[in-house]
Amino acid sequence: MLKAIHIKTKEPNAFYNITSYVRQAVIESGCNEGIAVVYCPHTTAGITINENADPDVVEDLTYALAKTFPDRPQFKHAEGNSDAHMKSTCIGCSETVIISDNRLLLGTWQGIYFVECDGPRERTVYVKIIRG
Repeated sequence: MLKAIHIKTKEPNAFYNITSYVRQAVIESGCNEGIAVVYCPHTTAGITINENADPDVVEDLTYALAKTFPDRPQFKHAEGNSDAHMKSTCIGCSETVIISDNRLLLGTWQGIYFVECDGPRERTVYVKIIRG
């Protein structure tokens, strides 16, 4: 099963918790055992798993990415978003989560995030359910 999640981002850089959408895809699939691959087909965005209990963590991550990959006048990319490409490369474009008993096998504090690095934009994330 393949499910598309559509996200309309509002900020230049932001984390969007998409865990509930991925959980719903697993439930709809009826898959009891397998994996869910969450994939972002954009070169200036990414997918990551991190803490979803304390919103300060996402704020800290956003701040750290901006400090680590600032926009620089030396960048040559014509679109002017080289920093977004670097952030995306660092974050990665996918995560794989084990499915057990028709549930995502995430840790207590873990959530799945779509990370916008060049917004606002309209984005798509794909969830592929693979039965094991």
